Amino acid sequence: MTTPFAAKDVFGRVKGLGPSHEGTKHWWLQRITAIALIPLVIWFIISIISVAGLERELAIAWFGHPFSALALVLVTCVGIFHALLGIQVVIEDYIHLDWLRLTSLILVRFIGYFLMGISAISAIVMVFIRFMGTN
Repeated sequence: MTTPFAAKDVFGRVKGLGPSHEGTKHWWLQRITAIALIPLVIWFIISIISVAGLERELAIAWFGHPFSALALVLVTCVGIFHALLGIQVVIEDYIHLDWLRLTSLILVRFIGYFLMGISAISAIVMVFIRFMGTN
């Protein structure tokens, strides 16, 4: 016996709508970024401990190394992206006004991408300072 609700679920699955349409991708992205953050955060903690107490020029030289700069950008960008995924879920679950939900999602995403851009620019500047000097 088919009820109207069961038929609706079947049509939703055929059209690609419903619980499995977007949530699975989001769930996997959050798990992948969480796993990627484990070695990145370990590297970051070790780096901060090893650089603590050094003079500014030595710290910039260390973080200005291309590998260190790339790893620093990765830890910040992956961390921010992971946070954006989590904040998106909270906004979608707890903000019920459509206009406020959409505005919040756009604002949070804009701030996150802005911070990722600042991170990349900062790393480029540190590499540039290391290789060009600070005359």
